[in-house]
Amino acid sequence: MFTLPARFASVIVTFATLFRQRTWRYAQALLLGAILAPGPRTVASVLRVLGLAQERRFVNFHRVLNRAVWSSRQASRLLLALLLRRFVPTGPILLGLDDTIERRRGKRIRAKGIYRDPVHSSHAHFVKASGLRWLSVLLLSPVPWARRGWALPFLTALAPSARYHQERGVRHKRLTDYARQLLLQATRWLPSERPVIMVADSSFAALELLNALKERMTCITRFRLDAQLYEPAPYRAPGTNGRPRKKGSRLPTLKSILAHPATVWQRVNVAGWYGEAARVIELATGTAVWYHGGLPVLPIRWVLVRDPDGRFDPQALLSTDAALAPVDIVRYYVRRWQVEVTFEETRRHLGVETQRQWSALAIARTTPILLGLFSLVTLLAAQLPPRERRGARGAAWYEKAVPTFSDTLALVRRHCWRALASDGLATSRRKWYRRKPAREMLAHFYELLCYAA
Repeated sequence: MFTLPARFASVIVTFATLFRQRTWRYAQALLLGAILAPGPRTVASVLRVLGLAQERRFVNFHRVLNRAVWSSRQASRLLLALLLRRFVPTGPILLGLDDTIERRRGKRIRAKGIYRDPVHSSHAHFVKASGLRWLSVLLLSPVPWARRGWALPFLTALAPSARYHQERGVRHKRLTDYARQLLLQATRWLPSERPVIMVADSSFAALELLNALKERMTCITRFRLDAQLYEPAPYRAPGTNGRPRKKGSRLPTLKSILAHPATVWQRVNVAGWYGEAARVIELATGTAVWYHGGLPVLPIRWVLVRDPDGRFDPQALLSTDAALAPVDIVRYYVRRWQVEVTFEETRRHLGVETQRQWSALAIARTTPILLGLFSLVTLLAAQLPPRERRGARGAAWYEKAVPTFSDTLALVRRHCWRALASDGLATSRRKWYRRKPAREMLAHFYELLCYAA
């Protein structure tokens, strides 16, 4: 249908095995159009940017999302393999886990619910949002040309509300249940010989979840200051009658340790602190057993973090690997901030929350595709020569030294447009291979520019 640059084709063709030959032609066009389209990422906008506004069989493009048989889970597996091979070929694998709300309206969108808006809410102000809740697993990896780490989504699933399951008479699955399933699925795709570390916020600091994952990965999350901590269970001599003890004596809470004057604090310098170059902080650490009645017993290492200058409130972290150094726990956790950056970038540059699908299958596929498109664009940019990736869009009043995702997307678009210009845009299904004169190409660009906003 369209000729892609040879550097990009070697990546995109990896996903051809998921589709039938006829479906792959339409899927490839949708993928290319989603990269090139400005503004909303509807099928109509994708067809317009490709010059297929007069395509009479436009329904075939819609069917890729709402009817065609292909596995989005297998697409996630292929995407993860590409990301690991390109960005994290050796060493520990760092995963991020978080949920995000896609604001959607419409009576036919059955899975939508009312959730807390994490962007506009605060400790003193609660804001509700109506939409779909998505849970995403992201690979936290360094990106050489950005000189920092990015969060690259590869596996996303819809997590409906309790009311959605109640109306259908099925058992409700909590957010932590979805998290357990997604993370266990991801570990099956990862090399067994490499250590895996997962970082998440306090929403996933649940005993059942962390206990289910402790054998597969090291989990690092925010921790409650009033959690019940205990010493390990004392030694039990063989042949002793009665049930074995699960825990030892009760330990002070982290809140009391934070306020105690005898607490020993270690001052360290942490690089990449939430977008900053470096930040000097103070740490206090220890090991304990986290236990709550009726739940599993979990050995952990806790870390208290405070700012000597008082610029942020003290906070606590936990790690299911008690042997992990406190400084490493903090350094791994602060990289989780890139997850929030990725969600914002996908809304601003990839059209998340602009799609208009009402079909349940199309809804379940479209948002994970757009989130995965963030990772795919990064992969495509990595195929280009290093000298081309250094450029960042600046101005006389604004000097931009390091490229961001918007620069990366513009770079990929530029190479795609060059390929389309050499191959010729299509005006209908029957004229895919007809070269378009330069005057018609220029008129097409004029039209896209006029309707860009």
